[in-house]
Amino acid sequence: MLEELARGLDEAEERGARVVVFRGAGGHFCAGGDIADMQAAASAPRGDDGDPIAQMNRRFGTMLERVAAFEMATVAVCEGAVMGGGFGLACVTDVALAGPTARFRLPETSLGISPAQIAPFVVERLGTSQARRLAVTGETLGATEALALGLVHLAPDDLDAALASLLSRMLRCEPGAVRATKALVRSVGGRDVSGALDRAAADFARLARRPEALQGMTAFLSREDPPWAN
Repeated sequence: MLEELARGLDEAEERGARVVVFRGAGGHFCAGGDIADMQAAASAPRGDDGDPIAQMNRRFGTMLERVAAFEMATVAVCEGAVMGGGFGLACVTDVALAGPTARFRLPETSLGISPAQIAPFVVERLGTSQARRLAVTGETLGATEALALGLVHLAPDDLDAALASLLSRMLRCEPGAVRATKALVRSVGGRDVSGALDRAAADFARLARRPEALQGMTAFLSREDPPWAN
């Protein structure tokens, strides 16, 4: 999926697109990483060229960095599950819409792992206080709550109509001015996001290899509570 997203961004650049819209298929935006894949990776030995869990985790962060720094305007159309990595992807777009079915959640700590690659972007979007709350509670937010927190910018009943209206306004903005303004806004932060994501990937791999994480993932896949929930 990451490779397909990268190809899509490449194509948008080659075609000189004005806006890139991220929208999931089947009524869901993105439910995050595949827990079965994570569990298999956590059981695999470390390679000579580094921990494959950290490498896999960091690849997602690289994609988020690219979207966050993308020159053209970006939009997330959130509906259904917007969880984990999907939550992070919504946070790095310029404009996010949430439909009535949208459900936002950071489930990582309930699995015994951390929201490693998305944490800096969640903090940037929501601020430290709300990011901490959502990380330690695993609370699910609906569209109205996400709008109140500033996670999304619009919560319309009719996503398609709202998206069409939004795009018509965005296309009135001159592309060169959009690129320059986005670069200016990014320069204000001045944070070492890339370094933070490198460290987070290593920390994620350490957490994922603990027995607690394997128990949490097994419980998730079997639809049971993890041991610490009791």
